[in-house]
Amino acid sequence: MSNVETEPVVVRCGTAEDDPRPSAVPEVEVLTPRDVPLGGPRAMTVRRTLPQRSRTLIGAWCFADHYGPDDVAATGGMDVAPHPHTGLQTVSWLFSGEIEHRDSLGSHALVRPGELNLMTGGHGISHSEVSTGRSGVLHGVQLWVALPEEHRHAARDFQHHVPGAVRHGGAELRVFLGSLAGHTSPVKTFTPLLGAELTLDPGAEVTLPVDPGFEHGLLVDHGDLRLAGAPLHRAELGFVHAGSRALTLANASAEPARGVLLGGVPFEEEIVMWWNFIGRSHDDIARAREDWERSADRFGAVEGYAGDRLPAPALPNAVIRPRGNPQRR
Repeated sequence: MSNVETEPVVVRCGTAEDDPRPSAVPEVEVLTPRDVPLGGPRAMTVRRTLPQRSRTLIGAWCFADHYGPDDVAATGGMDVAPHPHTGLQTVSWLFSGEIEHRDSLGSHALVRPGELNLMTGGHGISHSEVSTGRSGVLHGVQLWVALPEEHRHAARDFQHHVPGAVRHGGAELRVFLGSLAGHTSPVKTFTPLLGAELTLDPGAEVTLPVDPGFEHGLLVDHGDLRLAGAPLHRAELGFVHAGSRALTLANASAEPARGVLLGGVPFEEEIVMWWNFIGRSHDDIARAREDWERSADRFGAVEGYAGDRLPAPALPNAVIRPRGNPQRR
């Protein structure tokens, strides 16, 4: 789902002018999630690891929510009314359940386990997300990718891809963005990225060759996973700086363990995130909010959703200013 908090936090992201990373920094930085209650007709709570104070970006990945398992029959599931996006791509990836997607491009698609839905909302797009009657247990991740300056006003787009499951040692891989272990996704992105679901056999250890120019993050869905020897638990994200040519993952439990591996070249731009918008300044955000509130053509209209669209929250009183990212050190 998207960020439908009623009081969204302002997040300023970017890279520092220099990268004075001391050698004493641990190889793996463990990011713990925070629970975030979402609004909407059917409230949900997600576990968010990006963004946070200690780290706001992994490559161009700027937002990571983990949710479920959620029994839709008991909770009502997901119902996110039409809402806007700017300056980003959204990545929807399910482990179980089913979500109906509609957007102002005219796309009407179902998000199913193991299938990638990637939506581009550069200059502006709106969409809705509703779990279907076939959802059963809803369980997955919602990820955002920041668009670089030259593409941040890109036209609306929607891509669907079903990556095949491939074996690599004691792991099963589904590469939905970029390349990993000799397997490449055909899906278009605007910066070099990696996105893959990994399921490790009980007790398995695998070493994956990776691009040394990428930062990497492993988001744990379930199981006792270890990244470069560092233990990670459910919904935690292990971060590794650029420079590694291989990553070793291990499953220390007697059951299969699953995670999502993210990667990308360091994002060398400052951005501002607020609600469902990514911009470069307070004025960018204020203009996008105003355009949404006055139903400007910029965002189009979502057809087929039974209900009203989401209103934008009030802007914070202070001027939103982008800043450097002291985390990338």
